[in-house]
Amino acid sequence: MDSGKRFSHAITTGPGRAPARAMLKAIGLTDADMERPLIGVANTWTEIGPCNYHLRTLAEHVKAGIRAAGGTPLEFNTVSISDGITMGTEGMKTSLISREVIADSIELVARGNSLDGLVCLSSCDKTNPGVMMALARMDLPGLALYGGSIAPGHLHGKALTVQDVFEAVGAFNAGKIDEKEFLRVENAACPGAGACGGQFTANTMATIMEAIGISPVGLNGVPATDPAKEAAAFRCGEIVVDLVRKNLKPSQIMTRRAFENAIASVAASGGSTNAVLHLLALARECNVSLKIDEFDSICARTPTIATLKPGGLYTAVEMHQAGGISLLLRRLLEGGFIHSDCLTVTGRTLGEEVANAAEAPGQQVIRPTSKPFKPTGGLVILRGNLAEEGCVLKVAGSNRERITGPARVFENEETAMAAANAQQIKAGDVVVIRYEGPKGGPGMREMLGVTGALAGAGLADSVALLTDGRFSGATRGFSIGHVAPEAFVGGLIAFVREGDTIEIDVPARRLQVLVTPEEFAVRRQGWTPPVPRYTRGVMAKYAATVSTAAEGAVTS
Repeated sequence: MDSGKRFSHAITTGPGRAPARAMLKAIGLTDADMERPLIGVANTWTEIGPCNYHLRTLAEHVKAGIRAAGGTPLEFNTVSISDGITMGTEGMKTSLISREVIADSIELVARGNSLDGLVCLSSCDKTNPGVMMALARMDLPGLALYGGSIAPGHLHGKALTVQDVFEAVGAFNAGKIDEKEFLRVENAACPGAGACGGQFTANTMATIMEAIGISPVGLNGVPATDPAKEAAAFRCGEIVVDLVRKNLKPSQIMTRRAFENAIASVAASGGSTNAVLHLLALARECNVSLKIDEFDSICARTPTIATLKPGGLYTAVEMHQAGGISLLLRRLLEGGFIHSDCLTVTGRTLGEEVANAAEAPGQQVIRPTSKPFKPTGGLVILRGNLAEEGCVLKVAGSNRERITGPARVFENEETAMAAANAQQIKAGDVVVIRYEGPKGGPGMREMLGVTGALAGAGLADSVALLTDGRFSGATRGFSIGHVAPEAFVGGLIAFVREGDTIEIDVPARRLQVLVTPEEFAVRRQGWTPPVPRYTRGVMAKYAATVSTAAEGAVTS
């Protein structure tokens, strides 16, 4: 049997490696341990926030599985930024940047220590794509396991998520709830460990991880505090040793057809707009050709078959109880919307993995494709003079198709948030938040604070919001993100003025401001980009090297 020890012999074998072996023996490894493949367990554990809080314990079960299967686990950690905690602050600019740092740091540890394989534990929004990017870049046999969703909170018989807290801010400021009710929502919404509990970005990426084949089908959806999560972690430890011995690599799994499956899973589940950004970035690491407009074409032909928060009715835990990601993929397979022959990390095809997915009797969360909640998927790509490279609109949970209204222009998120809290934004307005793009922010902050405040004030369906920044997966309403080119590089969003008429036409896939090219030429005269907000450190490095959002906001 192939031991799978293809790389680690460089640090463990031969007389010249005696100093390295001595160092490894200092942490408790034996000669027998070093004769086995060395498997990295890349952990994104942190005690800052609930999403990844439990991964330190979960890693022990992964390592036990690796040992049981004949490998030697070596755990290491990388960074994690909580979007929910940093939202609405300057710290939110670090979130997307952390995706690159996560991928880079895992690459450095795996390459530097000649590891034979990898298991990556992730949970929060950027840790999920970050670990997938690292796996793709290294192309080492490996897999990713999502830590699982938080359990829903409960108040007045209603299931709560952190989305409800953001919207409670708007409701409180609008006088719709009192201070005591506001505090009740805050205290009830997040009862323990796990990632935010709707089909927000974390759970959207967890769905993608199974659909694309880099996570074992059926394991990501197990909630964070469910005892079955420990068994899932142990199983991942066993699987990775098998992957190493078979030399089955991410490049054999995350193929072009697997990316099409991933996009279909986002469309069908009403997933986050951030999936567009992350899949474009991942495709680059996989050397897979993928363009932003392909999201529109796949979503246009894929029905929405799950009703999940923020646009729908149910939480991620309730989806798992109904049949989970496996059932969603089985429904798509039955309807002919995904490719069944794509390999997964178990060595079996996606079709084989989901063919017998169980369904809870009477569940209302996931429908057959013949009876969808909507005939098309949850995302559309718009273009026009305000988005020549494209932008993303999430239509899951919204029936609005067109809005034409006056521009309300804000140079950053803070001024827009202040206007929302002061009830200065009215029905029919089109809110424009600029200089929040990949370079201009830098880091493309999410605008959940603003959208939550508007939704809490009852304006989710009557106000449009567009930005060269991003939106949280918890955002609902008519919100357009990733507008490219961004304002900082001279995209036309930089030259919109207060009161300009903006037209959004979803069926026509058009986002446009009713200003003539001649008038825009006048407005451009003498324009120079603002002074960069950061001139040193990681923020400045990112701003100097990051690409457009239409290419995934990747660094090079």
